[in-house]
Amino acid sequence: MSDQQPVNDNMRLLEALLFASAEPLTTKTIYERMPEGADVGGLLMKLQEHYKGRGVNLIQMDGNWAFRTADDLGDLLKLQRQVQKKLSRAAMETLAIIAYHQPVTRAEIENIRGVVTHKGTVDMLMELGWIKPGRRRETPGRPLTWVTTPAFLDHFSLEALTDLPGMEDLKASGMLDRRPAIETIPGTKDMFDMPESDSDDEDEDEEEDDDAFEDEEDSDAEFDSEDEEDDDDADDSEELLEDRREIA
Repeated sequence: MSDQQPVNDNMRLLEALLFASAEPLTTKTIYERMPEGADVGGLLMKLQEHYKGRGVNLIQMDGNWAFRTADDLGDLLKLQRQVQKKLSRAAMETLAIIAYHQPVTRAEIENIRGVVTHKGTVDMLMELGWIKPGRRRETPGRPLTWVTTPAFLDHFSLEALTDLPGMEDLKASGMLDRRPAIETIPGTKDMFDMPESDSDDEDEDEEEDDDAFEDEEDSDAEFDSEDEEDDDDADDSEELLEDRREIA
């Protein structure tokens, strides 16, 4: 009876060590944690046999020991949850373009959006079951087109594509602005209107520049005429000197 008690205590300690450990324990670690002289190998075999056929089994994995759920109960313990993910702006824009312009190619989608459409965006819409490949265009390269699916209509409570909201409906719901795009930007109403004072100042500056230019031209003309008169006077002086020399 006295020999049986230490064995039971060692068995309970081994069970607690394995249960409380967050990761599998090696045989060496178990030896270090158990009392001196404990038959760790024998205790592991007994504990493994004790849990055999139960909901939790003692499993050995390459020298490591841990409790694991029985294999036949794994499928019964799985929980399936529906996680709602918010669509990205790129996915929303791509879906809207396909819905309103179908059948539409990827190049046409990128042309409307003005940016490159990543493959993951289209793949995500396909996983949701809202779009599917359509017919190929009879154009060079035969690009693939994209169309919406009945699941798209069902998700958005539409009976047909003709039930999609139009421009007026979108404006009435506040999703589109009624005003021109340039007026929706604060402070841009008079962006391209030049103040009268500024325009008048510019006109005056231009007139002053023109007057200054004309004055420069007049002064240049005067200088040219003076230079010509000086040249004429010099020629006359030379003729007089020659006449005097001949008389002399």
